[in-house]
Amino acid sequence: MPSRPIRVGVIGVGRQGERHSRVYSNLAGVQFVGVSDLSADRGRAVADRYGVEYCRDYADLLERVDAVSVATPTTAHLEVVAECLRRQVHVLVEKPLAGDLEQARQIVHLARQASVVLQVGHIERFNPAFLELQSVLADLPVIALNAQRLSPFDTSNTDTDVVLDLMIHDIDLVLALFGGGIEAIQACARSARTALPDYVVATLTVARGPMATLTASRVTEHKVRLLEITALDAYVEVDLLGKTISIYRRTLPEYLANHQRPLRYRQENVVERIYIPTAEPLLLQLQDFIRCVREGNQPKVTAEDGLRALELAARIREQSAVTELPAPALLAV
Repeated sequence: MPSRPIRVGVIGVGRQGERHSRVYSNLAGVQFVGVSDLSADRGRAVADRYGVEYCRDYADLLERVDAVSVATPTTAHLEVVAECLRRQVHVLVEKPLAGDLEQARQIVHLARQASVVLQVGHIERFNPAFLELQSVLADLPVIALNAQRLSPFDTSNTDTDVVLDLMIHDIDLVLALFGGGIEAIQACARSARTALPDYVVATLTVARGPMATLTASRVTEHKVRLLEITALDAYVEVDLLGKTISIYRRTLPEYLANHQRPLRYRQENVVERIYIPTAEPLLLQLQDFIRCVREGNQPKVTAEDGLRALELAARIREQSAVTELPAPALLAV
């Protein structure tokens, strides 16, 4: 593509779509053209905020742009993405790729036929802490990974279960780190605030490789985004929110005793704190998308990657028997 600015738009300007709008409005090499949303009030408000055009019909926006972010509800992804690809407009579609496997496979098929970029918005791939973690693990024999993605309850995300809402992020990270070859899955789920699973724990075993335990909750009164990796001679702790990595090595247990004090236990560690560059994951993601559009490169997260994450999510959902928690009994006074 020539060196002129890439003309971009955003389809669906809810919370995530507005974030895309904010980044595009300041992104080098980009001409932010407009937004589309079924809610005229919401669409015009975002358009006015960033000084761009509002189109109620996204087809009108597609006539004016080279690339778009699709941040509509997941149920609309197939229809919108298919139209973008038909018009040869480059697409970054928010995760998950689609609402079910059949629709995801249709999108992958269409993407393979189109001569444009289709990137899936698994944003944690662009988290600076995860980018650095991949280098840290390059020389470490990994035994196990534990991922915790916990959040308070949010009434805006009740149209799907916690696997597609939250766990899908860590499913994608596990696949990025370990590839495929998941040979065994054990999972259990609890429904607490909705009729769908709100708390899910899944254990995945890679053939002749590490195991991974994923915990996702949308009923925990604390926001946690944590990866813990047990490797030979090292324990790695990654805070994806705080963007920190700590590596614990050479743990030295010691029992201390003398005649005046009782037996005491002491443990010493050598701890490495890894420097993490400061950067917004969404900015890195959209920069990568625009770079792929301009240079014709394959994106970091392809449509096939999005499909693989959904396929593994479907296996976890099949294995998790949902138990609805009873309402708490009132304490007797």
